[in-house]
Amino acid sequence: MKTLLLIPSFVLCIISSAYTPASVHKTKANAAQLIPSNLEIGNALKQALQQGTVKSSDQLSALNGFFGNPSVKILFPPQAQKAEKTLRQLGLGKLCDNVILSLNRAAEDAAAQAKPIFIDAIKHMSLKDVTNILLGPQDSATQYFRQTTTGQLTITFKPIIQASLNKVGATKYYSDAAKAYDKVPFVKKMDPDISAYATQKAIDGLFYEIALEELNIRKNIGARSTPLLQKVFSFADKNQSK
Repeated sequence: MKTLLLIPSFVLCIISSAYTPASVHKTKANAAQLIPSNLEIGNALKQALQQGTVKSSDQLSALNGFFGNPSVKILFPPQAQKAEKTLRQLGLGKLCDNVILSLNRAAEDAAAQAKPIFIDAIKHMSLKDVTNILLGPQDSATQYFRQTTTGQLTITFKPIIQASLNKVGATKYYSDAAKAYDKVPFVKKMDPDISAYATQKAIDGLFYEIALEELNIRKNIGARSTPLLQKVFSFADKNQSK
């Protein structure tokens, strides 16, 4: 009977020893290690964004980066698609194909110039910017880039697109297509200027790919390639699930 009475006391000793001031301090210290500092949050997010933007730029600037990707492939402008259909019916399908290929080649030429623009935007992020992005919606980073880089991308891309369109013959092909279509009776004339449209579509394609990369890093633990990324995005996962 005495032995039985001693068991509860022994159990109580074990429980109380598990919560000594030293163990509580250790538990708090371990918890603190899981919470990233502001500096870690900033560095991790900048790592992730640079990784995502560089990868997107590299993919799209490669041969067939635009042309071979159905999600970003540049086609005739919406207002010219009726003209394209008419031209193909008139046996000018090859001319239309040349226009589409050259538009995409121009976008691929321009995409390589996006990296320094994105990297500069990342360098100028404030702590508020990175925190809002980390704990914000799934496309927070993409929206940040849209707001901060679209103007510079347009200025940078436009002359590159124009030069590339000239180089690969797109300006001539599209002008030829416009002239051929304009000969069709009772149709509205095509706008022969294609560079502004190609520039905007090239920028849209970049943001589309960046959004995919952002979602991949947020959702795919395997895409968090460094311990810092793993720590910070795990912290974000827990906060967003609350």
